[in-house]
Amino acid sequence: MNEQHRLSRRGVLKAAGGVTAALALGGAGAVASATAAGAAPGDGSGLRIVDRNEGDPRMKYYRFATSAIGWNPGVNVLLPDDYDSGRTYPVLYLLHGGGGDFIEFDRAGIRDWTAGKPIIVVMPDGGHAGWYSNPVTSNVGPRNWETFHISQLIPWVEANFRVYAEYDGRAVAGFSMGGFGALKYAAKYYGHFASVSTHSGPASLRGFGGLVTHWANASSAAADLAGGTVYGVPWDEARVTADNPMERVPSYRDKRILLVAGTTPEGIWQQVNEVTVLNTQREFRGALDRAGIPYEAHEESGGHEIRPDMFRHDIDGIIDRLRKA
Repeated sequence: MNEQHRLSRRGVLKAAGGVTAALALGGAGAVASATAAGAAPGDGSGLRIVDRNEGDPRMKYYRFATSAIGWNPGVNVLLPDDYDSGRTYPVLYLLHGGGGDFIEFDRAGIRDWTAGKPIIVVMPDGGHAGWYSNPVTSNVGPRNWETFHISQLIPWVEANFRVYAEYDGRAVAGFSMGGFGALKYAAKYYGHFASVSTHSGPASLRGFGGLVTHWANASSAAADLAGGTVYGVPWDEARVTADNPMERVPSYRDKRILLVAGTTPEGIWQQVNEVTVLNTQREFRGALDRAGIPYEAHEESGGHEIRPDMFRHDIDGIIDRLRKA
């Protein structure tokens, strides 16, 4: 272990020195131009609302028609308990895992994890195996998840909810495939997110024999693209490089970084999945160490699973890092 780190009582690895504060790229005091108080969210940024449910005081549901996706993706927007106070809030974009959907975290307990906490959580669809990417090939029409999330959903959220539309106002996190998506988005769109967290998400596309890229291609071909692939066969090497956390390490400077992986998976599928996650995260941590970039890493017992205690811990760290409500 690098002497920069110390082992806590829970087996948690933490980089010394804390997280370096980052400058807001949107300008001091920049906030979203949100819909007027009391007005319902409307269409915009390439999104047309085709279904909605705003009856719950905290959890708002929307489904959109968009040229970026060949079906109508959904999103849950979880508001703080005191949203009616008129305050502006930091926002967390929380990305689901492979085979999941936009209600994955509602099932897991996100309402309880955030009760009383001053943050908005946006949970969008990302496809059963969309890999938070615009695929190289698709046989079922557009499945451009990266365009939907970055170019459409974020501007729509910032136009319709009271969130800070700036670097220090946004975080991105995810589980499994969504954890990879979080790492990818945080580096590829450096000025968007001041905090990034991956919970059992792989951190290298080329490491461990390129297994993650192979799996992204195979799973997307089977579950989302009817034989198309995210990265192409043979691989579109420029696309892999652009999306690979290991090849974008300098882009993680000045961000809060949290990595979680399991150490005791059971069963062949769990072992293949979480062993890959753990090894790619260790590879990524080594690269961060060499670059002198601080982070927080947890190696926890268990396998490829959502860990509520880690998400609660993460949400507290996100709130601490971002601009306060």
